[in-house]
Amino acid sequence: MRETLFRREDPALGEFSVTALDPEADAPLLHRWVTHPKAVYWMMQDADEAEVAHEYGKLAEHPHHDAFLGLHRGRPAFLVERYDPAHVELAGLYDHEEGDVGMHFLTAPSDTPVHGFTRAVITTVMAMLFDDPATRRVVVEPDVRNTAVHALNAAVGFEVVGRIAKPEKEALLSVCTRRRFEAAVRGAAL
Repeated sequence: MRETLFRREDPALGEFSVTALDPEADAPLLHRWVTHPKAVYWMMQDADEAEVAHEYGKLAEHPHHDAFLGLHRGRPAFLVERYDPAHVELAGLYDHEEGDVGMHFLTAPSDTPVHGFTRAVITTVMAMLFDDPATRRVVVEPDVRNTAVHALNAAVGFEVVGRIAKPEKEALLSVCTRRRFEAAVRGAAL
């Protein structure tokens, strides 16, 4: 049984929770997710299961980057990565502020999409990150072509800072303060 690190009750969709990721045990599941066509922006389309286990094993050992498995009603449903943008992903590419936390998330592919599910996932992820009092802003850098995630980011309070060139992509740097997140979800149970 995995330890629950964070839990949130969504008024429409029920319980979401976050647990530690086990790179070896979770590799088959993660492989299906990150190689699925909808995960094209995850940039692991050609990875095999061993490569996925290796990549998430490296994250588990990294001092500034970690990953979590998200559950919906007790079943694996999303992946979360948290990183320190002063050291990885955005190091030297933006004006870092104390309390910045970087984030990536991926929802599991589904044959039966549920209306509002991805928004509930990003809301859960943001609530988890802001549950740490040291977090002042969440920073994201999605591919500029990923318009679906730009809309989700805006819905939970992200403001676009601008485009940045990363080695692997042209990214849309966006930040969200605790105040903007709380204002965006006001009226919804966190």
